[in-house]
Amino acid sequence: MSEANLFSTFDDRNIFMKSLSVAVITLNEEKNIRRCLSSIAHLADEIVVIDSYSTDQTEAICSEFGAQFEKRVFEGYIQQKNYALSRCKNDFVLSLDADEAISEELALSIYEEKKKGFPSGTYNMNRLTNYCGQWIRHCGWYPDVKLRLFDKQLGSWGGTNPHDKFILKNNTSEVSHLNGDILHYSYYTIEEHYEQANHFADVAAKALHLNGKHSSLLLAAVKTIAKFLRNYIIKAGFLEGRNGFTICKISALETWWKYTRLIRLNTKNLVNDKD
Repeated sequence: MSEANLFSTFDDRNIFMKSLSVAVITLNEEKNIRRCLSSIAHLADEIVVIDSYSTDQTEAICSEFGAQFEKRVFEGYIQQKNYALSRCKNDFVLSLDADEAISEELALSIYEEKKKGFPSGTYNMNRLTNYCGQWIRHCGWYPDVKLRLFDKQLGSWGGTNPHDKFILKNNTSEVSHLNGDILHYSYYTIEEHYEQANHFADVAAKALHLNGKHSSLLLAAVKTIAKFLRNYIIKAGFLEGRNGFTICKISALETWWKYTRLIRLNTKNLVNDKD
């Protein structure tokens, strides 16, 4: 279906039984945010962007789409996403990251559910990641099922930063799977992957430390090796060529950083307690 025909389908809003909010959190996302908002503009009745004081053109681009743009100090991915939910006027929310967009197939799937009033209440979908221009279907990166469309009254964001996930209040809610993909434009360069892995390892180590978790060099080594073997061999990362090896290597390195930094934090805390 052409883009023009797809958008004309969404222009008839009188038949929609439920209104839909789209929630996004941002920080200096000028290279991604237009693509993200363009993909959902004809589905969303409201766009809520919670920004961590961007210094680029993120706000200006969001204004082009009529987004409700609010600046808020970043306290963590989970905290920021829950705040974004609280600012959404509608019960049904589609949550996207700024470096994501939805495929035409997924847009149509959401549209069909919207016409019916979102009868399932919660929906998950596959996420397909683009790495340095290559779509990755192995390395444990696909289908990478995400619960991203939901009635916000049924749950909230939880997990351990930076790996947030939407957690339902009970396990009885029906979760339907939608056809189509979230398109994740993750890294434009390998250097960006190293930087993000370093950042995520730091955030994760601090979160584990605050939750009273412990580690050891042996545990860190075992988890690092297991992560690489899982992604490269079991999850067939070798089929992705050079990028597959790089992805699996950096993912394993992130695991090593996370647990060795946790050891460092626990050791520092122990020394401070003795003082």
